[in-house]
Amino acid sequence: MPQYDLYRNPNPETQETFPFLVDVQADLLEELETRTVIPLSHAVALTTFPMLQLMPIVAVEGKAYAVVTPQLAGIARVDLGSPAGSLAGYKHAISTALDLLVRGF
Repeated sequence: MPQYDLYRNPNPETQETFPFLVDVQADLLEELETRTVIPLSHAVALTTFPMLQLMPIVAVEGKAYAVVTPQLAGIARVDLGSPAGSLAGYKHAISTALDLLVRGF
């Protein structure tokens, strides 16, 4: 389960609001039974600092989604299923968002 792999949200209660999850857990921790994920939501117009850096906009299947970093969560690895893609191209933006959330810069 490579870091930045994208998954469809398996939870029927939240999948309309958060259709995708991006795995942000380091590959070094592969043997853990859980993965740390950030949900993606349909993009809203975030244009001011720090919100745009905290919730970067990514493209998935031709649509814009916000990476809702404040909703960082853990999920059982078996519940994720197969990857639906990768957001590795957004690695810098996502890691910057995590730094902002945890360290404030």
